[in-house]
Amino acid sequence: MNIHEYQGKQLFAKYNVPVPNGILVDKPADAAKAARKLGTKVTVVKAQIHAGGRGLGGGVKLAKSPEEAEKYAKQIIGMTLVTHQTGPEGRLVKKVLVEEGMDIVRELYLSILVDRQTSQIIIMASEAGGMEIEEVAAKNPEKIFSEQVDPVIGVQPFLARKIAFALNLKGEALKKAIPFIMNLYDCFVKEDLAQLEINPLIETGDGRLLALDAKVGLDPNALYRHKDNAAFRDLDEEDPLEVEATDHHLNYVKLDGNIGCMVNGAGLAMATMDIIKHSGGEPANFLDVGGGADEEMIENAFRILMSDKNVKAVFINIFGGILRCDILSRGVVAAAKKLKCKLPIVVRMEGTNMEEGHRLLEESGLGFIIGNGIKDAARKAVKSIQ
Repeated sequence: MNIHEYQGKQLFAKYNVPVPNGILVDKPADAAKAARKLGTKVTVVKAQIHAGGRGLGGGVKLAKSPEEAEKYAKQIIGMTLVTHQTGPEGRLVKKVLVEEGMDIVRELYLSILVDRQTSQIIIMASEAGGMEIEEVAAKNPEKIFSEQVDPVIGVQPFLARKIAFALNLKGEALKKAIPFIMNLYDCFVKEDLAQLEINPLIETGDGRLLALDAKVGLDPNALYRHKDNAAFRDLDEEDPLEVEATDHHLNYVKLDGNIGCMVNGAGLAMATMDIIKHSGGEPANFLDVGGGADEEMIENAFRILMSDKNVKAVFINIFGGILRCDILSRGVVAAAKKLKCKLPIVVRMEGTNMEEGHRLLEESGLGFIIGNGIKDAARKAVKSIQ
């Protein structure tokens, strides 16, 4: 679960990780008040959306007076901000963070994430802060330093010092880097974060280190341990269909294709998307109804699929185990009738009560296309819209 920059900085401050002073506002007039309260010659007005590249998109402005802060807030609040991470549709900005300006000497990069290949936590650092790390990795991979952390012992002073040396920090900045990195790691572990990125991490003229930005993702499976963090969720930043799917205990992710997919099981969902691509089509979504779905869940899943205007055909791929094939068929038939679906629907099912499931589909009079195996079904789904 992604959270806003200002929320990430709240978590950082909780663990004594230095961040600039800032005030969140949702009205332009309040931006001027915030700038006066901060009392610095320069303030920064920053759009709060779940996406990077805000500066290039016009969502970050440097204000030299409270009046200018209000002017920029008026421009940003209510704008649809388009960045390389939002896609062409962009994101509506509803609030901005007014933050004190800093005397920046250097911009660095620091992130912590889980390395799934080794089941350990990895810390990445680079002197090339302020740039997209993917660009640095492609053009100057030697500028990226990474260090694995043994989760049993965590980040000890010697390891934090090693990372600080890799960032070429000296003097006061070097001294401050040790607790900075150790506290940041504590935040990552104790708050059950999935990822944490500071770009840029800045060194100021007086030798301070501060997190000028905060990109933080929470592990949704651990939110039951962090009730306060669950309140960080901003439904306005999520796809409405994905939010609705969550409400019905469905796993749904919207994609860019035109073949809607309904499956039971994440592994089967991935295989289904792969076989659609292999057959020359493009999946419109990832939708896993789970093993214990009932007729109502199937109806809700089908309705969510059909709510995507890009969907031109539906591919239902089910292995009937806990979810019996006849239950699936009843749910799909009911949903198709209720929605008066005119799109081609290809069904491939195997397992418990498969014969009964096929009979229900055939007798529905809705013209379901039956696939003989996953490969045949995928080809029929692609062919149905060509």
